[in-house]
Amino acid sequence: MKVTILASGSTGNCIHIQSANAGVLIDAGVPKTKIEKRMNEHGINPVTDVQAIFITHAHGDHIKGLPLAAKYQIPIYATDGEWKCIAEPDEKDGFVCPGKTCYCNSEGFSVTAFKVHHDAYEPVGYTVTDGEQKVSICLDTGKVDVEMIEAMRGSNIYIIESNHDVDMLEQNEKYPGSVKARILSEIGHLSNDQTADALRRMVKGTGERIFLTHLSSNNNMPALAEGTVRRALRQKGFEAGRHYHLEVV
Repeated sequence: MKVTILASGSTGNCIHIQSANAGVLIDAGVPKTKIEKRMNEHGINPVTDVQAIFITHAHGDHIKGLPLAAKYQIPIYATDGEWKCIAEPDEKDGFVCPGKTCYCNSEGFSVTAFKVHHDAYEPVGYTVTDGEQKVSICLDTGKVDVEMIEAMRGSNIYIIESNHDVDMLEQNEKYPGSVKARILSEIGHLSNDQTADALRRMVKGTGERIFLTHLSSNNNMPALAEGTVRRALRQKGFEAGRHYHLEVV
């Protein structure tokens, strides 16, 4: 499957996943015009290459571009809790239930949700499979528990947030204590160390592709996120470029 990360970070998140027979967006967190522009740059046709939009949670940096759905008549899928922040009761499209397949076409392309931990009503992550490959998408969450590991395990592609370096966050004088506490909480965001530990538990060294996403521009650096994951996987005897492929977005 082909993964195209159209936007990543606190200003907006949007990921396109394409197989031979279907394509979906995970989140639409930047303005509609920007999504259209970036899809056009990557040769993604919103009419033929986006069968549905799946929402992880209804914070602005994940739903800002949902007018795209109305323009191209694309169904939106979200949990019942997150629909409360997206649309009126009579405007809801598809529903997502953690632990269950929420979309499947006749050719084996399917999307399944799993519960995550974030300060939203009912946030989720997703796994997407075409019968041959599996992609896991885990964005905003304050921790990775056993159920999440089991849901994502066996993926060929991992898209996971690596939001902050704890030391950088704690030393950031521009952030009030309440904001720091929220980010560090179990319903906040993953640190580099948390992400590295989760990947260490899941990656088998069979050539998996890893995308580190949702990095804080104030409390992280790409080199820190990448180095933390590399060290964790090296403890298992895995080297980047040989046993797995790592990209920081």
